[in-house]
Amino acid sequence: MSDFEREIVHCLNRFFKTRHIQGFAYRLKQYKFTSQYVDVLADSLNPTYYLSIECKSIIDKKLYFSQHFHSDKKSVHQIDAISDFLSKTGRIGFLAVEFRQGPGKASEAYLIPWTSVIEHFRNNKGISIEDARACIVLTRSKDGYVLEGL
Repeated sequence: MSDFEREIVHCLNRFFKTRHIQGFAYRLKQYKFTSQYVDVLADSLNPTYYLSIECKSIIDKKLYFSQHFHSDKKSVHQIDAISDFLSKTGRIGFLAVEFRQGPGKASEAYLIPWTSVIEHFRNNKGISIEDARACIVLTRSKDGYVLEGL
């Protein structure tokens, strides 16, 4: 599990705890030669928090669909596979993206609603840091990323 995925799990669980929301975020163990639809899941009796989150941590100012996502053995793009998973499970999807700026510069992280990801996938080659800034900001604290609300 990457550090960013772990941070997203901790961020969501802190969010649930501090707001007294029944919910739990977790990462399923990934096994060799088995497919994994997304990186982080969150379960809650409240449908607003029944989530599926794909995490990407990049050193760049733009996330590219051809470079940062993959296709499976049947040539199904990761965006399409995740969209199918969301449709089948009824989960609300997000892309958590961390733009790392390099040594000495602060990283920026955002939650991008999956509907916006789909729109960018159909109309653009990627999602720029400027596009991501219009979405849900994950602020940095001494405890890690903080989610103010969904």
